[in-house]
Amino acid sequence: MSSVTLTNFGLKRSVGRLSAYGRTSLLRRAIPLNRTIRSRLYSQEIPESADTPARSPLRSLLTLILVAGAGATAYGVYEIYGMLTLWPTELRTDLRSGLKARDKGDLALSERFLQRAWNTSKTLPIEVYKNEPHLKTSGIAVLLASVLEANGKHEQAYDIYLESLTSLQRAGTEGELSGPEKLRAIAISYKLGEMAGELQRPEEEEKHLVWAVEAILKSVLRLGEKDESAPDHVPESVSSFPADPDTRTMISELSLPEWATKTDIAAPLEALGAFYAQVGQVNFAMPLYLKAITILVPPEPQESTDEERCRGAQLMANLSELIIRSQSKPSEEILHQAEAWALQGLHISMKAKEKLTTIDPTCELAFAVALFNVAALRRMSGDNGEAKRLFKLSLKQSKSIGLQSGVEHAERALQELEAPSEALAAI
Repeated sequence: MSSVTLTNFGLKRSVGRLSAYGRTSLLRRAIPLNRTIRSRLYSQEIPESADTPARSPLRSLLTLILVAGAGATAYGVYEIYGMLTLWPTELRTDLRSGLKARDKGDLALSERFLQRAWNTSKTLPIEVYKNEPHLKTSGIAVLLASVLEANGKHEQAYDIYLESLTSLQRAGTEGELSGPEKLRAIAISYKLGEMAGELQRPEEEEKHLVWAVEAILKSVLRLGEKDESAPDHVPESVSSFPADPDTRTMISELSLPEWATKTDIAAPLEALGAFYAQVGQVNFAMPLYLKAITILVPPEPQESTDEERCRGAQLMANLSELIIRSQSKPSEEILHQAEAWALQGLHISMKAKEKLTTIDPTCELAFAVALFNVAALRRMSGDNGEAKRLFKLSLKQSKSIGLQSGVEHAERALQELEAPSEALAAI
């Protein structure tokens, strides 16, 4: 019996045991998959003009998750002091000084100013922030936490993010959050899930990812059902951009990290699926992967970027592996189902690679994994000749992109295939 199994080359985050959190949440129920998802990416900041194309999310959970760290915009003294005039007077000096110190690389000094700004912001009446106040106060928290992260103070950053999310959640229960403020809460909750994984806090990782996914399902995806005739319709309650121009200016002045200003609604679904897959909860992981695939690779005539489609291809590879893993002895039907997903992922990643004029790490990785998994499934079906050909292609692809785990998996699989013929030759 061959030991070759489907894989994603071990590109999973390390997590501990599964907590009891969320056992009664809506994630326990099967996520319906027969709805068309109309909106994939929501931005919390308006582009400079209506003609400016939205930036595609350049992150994959199997390669790199989200860039965390402060923006590196350089400001002159005049520009710094000409900014932030729309913010409450009690905050302006500390915000300006914190931004200036950050952009000069003095993170310790920046932290002191921004910590004071954050502390002061919590003492002011919410009315002083005018429109979408929670988007502004959470912006200060994100700015401070990103500086703490950049300075290696990850646990302190985590605490600031958590305090900000708690405040947003409290406001949400009172019905006070706008669409962009809801998206900010989702982004911070997802960020906390990421950080909890890095800090080896699996129960908190699950808790924050569950909250982000449930918020997406309740506040974003279900709203697409309201207008069947408008595939690109985004309801007002989850509007992509702050409606008020002063709010847009105030948020942009903080130069926040991109993850906080652009909400990738597939990413929390991917992350929570990966979490459950890692701890062996396959029945939870599979519907999450399926929902993320529907978002990243929507049915025609909807479109998605090549990078999004390659992320979807990676998840198809993961899904094919989970289908096999869920059965102690996969039947012919199960093998066919798993292979269908693996082949679809291979087709999508190949097509994306052909279209791209530059190397995209996500697509290159998806292609290597898809080749290996289709080869493994051919091996399970007894088609050793095709399996050998595809394992060799996977080995070549992994070598070309420097993916050592992929090289090792492919070489081991090829050795196993060669072993029987070598044994016969020795007789």
